[in-house]
Amino acid sequence: MCNHLRILVIRLGALGDFVQSFGPFEAIRQFHAKDEISLLTTKAFVGLAKKSPWFDHIVVDEKPSRINIFGLWRLKQKIAGFDMVYDLQTSRRSSRYFRLCNASMWSGIAKGASHPHDNPNRNNMHTLDRQRDQLIRAGIHYFPKPDLNWLTNGVDFSIPQKPYIILAPGSSEHRHEKRWPANYFAQLAQMACKYDLLPLIIGTEQEKKLAKIILEYCPMALDLTGKTSLLELGQFMQKATFVVGNDTGPMHMAALLGKFSVVLFSSASNPDLTAPRGQNVKIVYEPDLKNLSVKKVAQQLNWGH
Repeated sequence: MCNHLRILVIRLGALGDFVQSFGPFEAIRQFHAKDEISLLTTKAFVGLAKKSPWFDHIVVDEKPSRINIFGLWRLKQKIAGFDMVYDLQTSRRSSRYFRLCNASMWSGIAKGASHPHDNPNRNNMHTLDRQRDQLIRAGIHYFPKPDLNWLTNGVDFSIPQKPYIILAPGSSEHRHEKRWPANYFAQLAQMACKYDLLPLIIGTEQEKKLAKIILEYCPMALDLTGKTSLLELGQFMQKATFVVGNDTGPMHMAALLGKFSVVLFSSASNPDLTAPRGQNVKIVYEPDLKNLSVKKVAQQLNWGH
């Protein structure tokens, strides 16, 4: 007779949000050590989730619209029959899945949830604090530091042997106000070369245009945009001397890995709610990033020390 519970965790994205859930993933796994845990996520994070030690099964959410009856039916078949659901997405979409899933226990903000996260201050809490508070209200009180060896080992590719600095000049495609100008990143890359650091440019395929601008100023830089999986990115991060970037997903990964990181924020987002956290993380805020000087960012790096 099967005596374990079937647990579903919902975390759809984006990358920064997904990475910030590594701690909650670990806490849920420890709490449900003998249970069967599935993750509902989007296609972009399947590879990362499968490599991690937290889940027994990965379920892909194709995000069907409300009028896509067949898509909703297929989703219902995927997420029905679970005993407990931890909705870490806590969005309107994920809350709608409450009725599709019909689980007896639900942690989230959906109306009717057995373990509601009804903290009236939840929207003013940092993502990490909000998720922890949600899990505490669901009965989880042990929050161990997640083991990330799986993220930094096991991918076969060449990492530069000389010291390097990672530059993340991109951000959400529709949020250009979150981007420090690419030519400023280029000037920072030139400075890095003077300190014998190889600049590595990371990002999606769509951010190659930003890498091109940097390469025009600093042809010594290495363009990795569109060339690394999320697992490979973790390994590049692990070996980096510095990581500098906008408010974007990879910076959360760098912070979680303990890298010396400088994260650039504009008025487009609130660092009190979303900034990467870590002992070696420095947050630089400027309402309009066009007004943030290269000198000010460089000063955060303590070049040569």
